[in-house]
Amino acid sequence: MEGIFETALIVIHLLVVLALIAMVLLQRSEGGALGMGGGGGGGGFMTNRGATNVLTRTTAILATVFFATSITLTILARVDNPPSSILDNVEQQQTNDGAAGGTNTDGSSGSGNGILDVLRQQSGETTSGPQIPAAE
Repeated sequence: MEGIFETALIVIHLLVVLALIAMVLLQRSEGGALGMGGGGGGGGFMTNRGATNVLTRTTAILATVFFATSITLTILARVDNPPSSILDNVEQQQTNDGAAGGTNTDGSSGSGNGILDVLRQQSGETTSGPQIPAAE
């Protein structure tokens, strides 16, 4: 049931986005700085004052619905799949290293419990320390 609600909300969100784009494009340009004919002469689409108010109100309502659906989709995504933190992985790795005796993967002794060490282990790197080119 939750998947259907989420899919329907995404479809509504996309329809609101398309309607919002259309409303913004239909509105008359006030400055006419782009020289597209919307701000200067009487040839603009929906030029009377009442139509302008309707377009402005409709745009505001669509923007509100857009933000509401965006926030709702974000909340649903966070509930379905809560975010994890790199720091949680570091704490977990530290407890595992403490039980193993504190030796690094290359056999040297040292803490190796820093966040960069954990990220290197997760990415599969086995080198330790900076790589310095050989002297000629």
